[in-house]
Amino acid sequence: MQQWMPLLAEHDIGKVLEREPLAKYTTWKIGGPADALVIPDTKEQLARVLRLAREHGIPWMQLGRGSNMLVSDKGIRGLVIKLGPGFDYARFEDDRIIAGGGVSLVKLCVMASKQGLSGLEFAGGIPGSVGGAVYMNAGAHGSDVSQIFQSAEIVLDTGELAVYDAEAMRFSYRHSVLHEQRGMVTEAVFQMKRGDREEISAALAAFKDRRRLTQPLQLACAGSVFRNPPGDYAARLIESAGLKGLKAGGAEVSLQHANFIVNTGQATAEDVLTLMKHIQSTISSQTGIKLVPEVFVVGER
Repeated sequence: MQQWMPLLAEHDIGKVLEREPLAKYTTWKIGGPADALVIPDTKEQLARVLRLAREHGIPWMQLGRGSNMLVSDKGIRGLVIKLGPGFDYARFEDDRIIAGGGVSLVKLCVMASKQGLSGLEFAGGIPGSVGGAVYMNAGAHGSDVSQIFQSAEIVLDTGELAVYDAEAMRFSYRHSVLHEQRGMVTEAVFQMKRGDREEISAALAAFKDRRRLTQPLQLACAGSVFRNPPGDYAARLIESAGLKGLKAGGAEVSLQHANFIVNTGQATAEDVLTLMKHIQSTISSQTGIKLVPEVFVVGER
């Protein structure tokens, strides 16, 4: 047991699960145990656990819906913090949405469409949380979070509550200031536009159908593995290199979408990493292009 583990029981920080396997919390269904998975249900509990981690030098990382993350087979040392049910809410005020950081992005898109609010259609098939989407500036179909973002409440790693506007977030391609300034999004405000409910629902359905036809969503995966290089597409490069269907253990480069690696049943993190490294070296040697991972690789190696 880590020497700081007893400290967790002395403070009101939410639910604490020791040596919790993380495979069940990731869309890849891969990942060893966290020393402790902490699930705060309020901003106060979240602030408390972050202050505790800072004061005692306990490493921590956040976990959303696990859709853009590869957790090592040995797991994660320190705390993994996942927002609890108290952050799963959404309110509608005129043309704005106020959503908790733990809300499913897919669910929020459906809720917005029923309110006749347009702007989130691009995110209808992105299997992440609101907090994760803001952190990553998630995007698809030519749009991204920055296009509708107004502000966010963030509990910083100091335990302080801050409010960041769009300028402070410094959004760029799959990036925000939170990659440098550590903190967790507890609430986000999105500025939407009024639209026709049927048209919005039809757009969501069209994007969903397109994903279903082009992506291997029937298998455990984590979305696009690599970022698109400037002026090109990672999937095109990987397919052109003849790497579709390449396997390592239980992991496979999808035959349906070359920038997806799927878990065919018993894949390990090392299997996925083996494929990622082979893809990178092959594309680099053939084209000179260095593919940059879009997924986060975390945990003890």
